[in-house]
Formats: sequence, C-alpha cells, structure tokens
Amino acid sequence: MNGFAEHSLSEDAFGQAKGGLASFDAFPKTKRTYLTRGRNSSAWTITLILTCLYLTTTEVSRWYTGTTTQNFSVEKGVSHDLQINLDIVVAMRCADLHVNMQDAAGDHTLAGELLRKDPTSWSQWGKGKEIHKLGEGEQGLPGWEELWDVHDQLGAARKRKKFPKTPRVRGPTDACRIFGSLDGNKVQGDFHITARGHGYMEFGEHLDHSTFNFSHQVNELSFGPFYPSLVNPLDNTIATTEAHFYKYQYYISIVPTIYTDDASLLPLLDAVNRNKHHPAKSVFYSPHAIKTNQYAVTSQSHTVGENYVPGIFVKFDIEPITLTIAEEWGGFLALIVRLVNVISGVMVAGGWCWQMFDWGMEVWGRRSGRGRGSSMGFLGNGYGASEKMSYD
Repeated sequence: MNGFAEHSLSEDAFGQAKGGLASFDAFPKTKRTYLTRGRNSSAWTITLILTCLYLTTTEVSRWYTGTTTQNFSVEKGVSHDLQINLDIVVAMRCADLHVNMQDAAGDHTLAGELLRKDPTSWSQWGKGKEIHKLGEGEQGLPGWEELWDVHDQLGAARKRKKFPKTPRVRGPTDACRIFGSLDGNKVQGDFHITARGHGYMEFGEHLDHSTFNFSHQVNELSFGPFYPSLVNPLDNTIATTEAHFYKYQYYISIVPTIYTDDASLLPLLDAVNRNKHHPAKSVFYSPHAIKTNQYAVTSQSHTVGENYVPGIFVKFDIEPITLTIAEEWGGFLALIVRLVNVISGVMVAGGWCWQMFDWGMEVWGRRSGRGRGSSMGFLGNGYGASEKMSYD
C-alpha cells in the first residue's frame, strides 16, 4: 500500500531518520513527500519590492524638498514707501510721449523726469521665445496666488543687478524705451503713458494724430525691491495695434509676499514686517528670507474716439494682507520612522493580499472540480466509487 507496509505500519516512517546532528533538532521536520508545494509568489514579491523602492524614493524626495506652507495675515503695520520698477518700450518717439504717476494720497510724480528715456527702433523688439501676449504662451497668466518654489525665489533674489543697457539702434529711432524705478506711496494709484499734448495742457506744437502708436512691450513691471530675475505676470509681454487712438488699461492687485526657507525666522520676520525701523530689518536681505510683492493683473484694450485720451494706463491697488510662504523640513529621525512605516505597511498589506488571492484560487479550484463531475476516491487506493461497486 504505497510502500507503507514495508515499514510494518510503523509511525516512525513519518519522521526523519535520526542520526548525527539531526538528533539534536528540537523541531523535527515533516518529510518532503508529505508537503504540498504552494503557488509561485516570486512575481508578487518583486512587485512588492518595486513598490517599496518607489515609495521610499518618493518619501526621500519629499523630505529633501521640504514642506511648503502658506499663511495669510492682515497687515498690522503701516508702510509708506512703494518702489515701482518699470521697463517698457513704446512704438513712439520719446519726444512725443508723456509719463505721469498719481496716487490716492494726491501726490503727482512727473515720472518722465525721473525715468530714463532711450530712443530705439521698434523692429528690434518683440523677438525671443519669452515674448508673449498677456494670457498666452507657456507662462500663461500667473498671479500672486500661484506659489512658486521658495528656493527659486530666494535664488533669483540673490541675482541683483541693474537694468540692462538699451541695444544699439538699428534703423530709424521710431520707438522709446522708458525704464527705471520710482518711489511712491504705498496706496492705490496709477501711472500712464500718453501722447504729448493729450491729457495734459502743454504749450507748443500740436502732435499729429497719425504719429500715435501705443503698441508696447513690457520687459519689467514689479513693485518693491528690484529683483530682475523674479518672474512677474507682465514681464516680457507685448501688445500691438494698428489704430492710432487706442487705449490699453491694466488693473493690478498687489499682495506683499515674504519668502523664507527657515521656519524658525517667522516670528522675527513678522516683527520686522510690522516695524520698518526694527534693528533686524536686514533679515529680508539675508540668504534665507526676502520680502517682495506679487500681483495679479487683468487687462482691457479698445479703440477710442478722438475726443478721448489714448495711451497706456496702469492702475494698481495694495491688498491689506501679507502672504508668507515658508519651507521647512522634518528631522532625519522622522524620515526613518516614515520609511519604516511605509515599507512594513506595504509588506503586511501585500502578505494579506497574497493570502486572500491564494485562498480565492483554492476555493475556485474546488468549485471547478465539482463542476466537471469528478468523483472522490477512497483514502489510499485512488479508486473511484464506480470501481468500488464493481469490486463488490
């Protein structure tokens, strides 16, 4: 009977042969002939290992990048100064343009006398991959609510430089580049570029309307300290028109913004922001923190009649809030704890899934066997029920 009688029905046949080191084994093993080989789970194991590697890489990358938090707070301090940085090219001669700024406090600034005007050729501008129309191109229409990477902002702020020089003129000087910085009050205001003798009473020859062309390219428009490497919504935008009487209007909403990669500086930054005479005000010029202004912009442009004033009008408003964007990192021990939790969780969940899959396959196999009408034989002889009847 399958060789069992050769051992005189001895129970020792079920155990391992003893002798040598095997006699010291406190946990005797079952013979291999009585073991059932399970399903091959090597593919599932590889899947779990790849999953653990992916999640580990993700956690380490997230830890290295840090966690960015944004906090809005109402400005409790009062600041009186606001620097405006402007670099714009208008398709008209410098002598035919008038630049002026006015704020809600009633202060008028003859911006044309404070800003630099360089004659240039319009054909030299409007080129390059970065030039786009407002709301179009790869940059689209970014606003202050779009949170850029803190490291990119801090790195760009360190590249402080002056306005670039005007390119050497090629061709007729039919355009004017207006650039520089203006100091104004930190209140609602507007500045505009109009034609000479239109909008303001001036003595002299009346300007011919056929010379009007307010097509323009904005290279830089920012508020606060001049960081030319920081990207603003109106930077590198262009607008063109064939009409002589055309009016461009830009509405800007400015939000003071603080960037820092050191969360421990937040109390100090808040104190300095409230008091501009704070002895630690230089913290905003350190490698770990800057204070600037982001803004959102909408535009409207249309032709106007000869009874109206054509030109470029920019109206800005200061929001009474401060946006603080801070980046912070967890400790290395916290990273290790997260990695252990992730890996152990994947392995435990993977084990449960494999056991359920194995159990499901076993149940499915049993039901499939019954469905084919197979019969069970007697224990140890392998004969079916029909053979047993014929024997009887």
